[in-house]
Amino acid sequence: MPTRPTVLFLCVHNAGRSQMAAGWLRTLAGDRVRVLSAGSEPAEAVNPAAVEAMREVGIDIAGHAPQRWTDEVLATTDVVVTMGCGDTCPYVPGTRYLDWELPDPAGLGTAAVRPIRDEIEVRVRGLLDELGLAASS
Repeated sequence: MPTRPTVLFLCVHNAGRSQMAAGWLRTLAGDRVRVLSAGSEPAEAVNPAAVEAMREVGIDIAGHAPQRWTDEVLATTDVVVTMGCGDTCPYVPGTRYLDWELPDPAGLGTAAVRPIRDEIEVRVRGLLDELGLAASS
């Protein structure tokens, strides 16, 4: 693993789970990890309930827009974390893949998104441990 690994979070719409995971990793790893998120069918905006749930823990993901993954991004990624995109997620030989089965927050209110946010935090902290990096906070 490079000294500054690149982690890509993938889900279908890149509007909820992957955005929250990227927010957690940016916050907990700082500049020690290059953090990316993308989707196979990006939504028009980040899920407002995900934005609010993350705001509650002091992480602002409101300025991030859903985007589609590209082959160029995949080629520079060390770890791909998939979140419910199934067969629509790309596969690149030699890249490490993790599949995090998490409920889709689409259409849920903030109260229902909080447990998903909290589970994502636990998994991101575990990923940092696996990468040999201590969480910043």
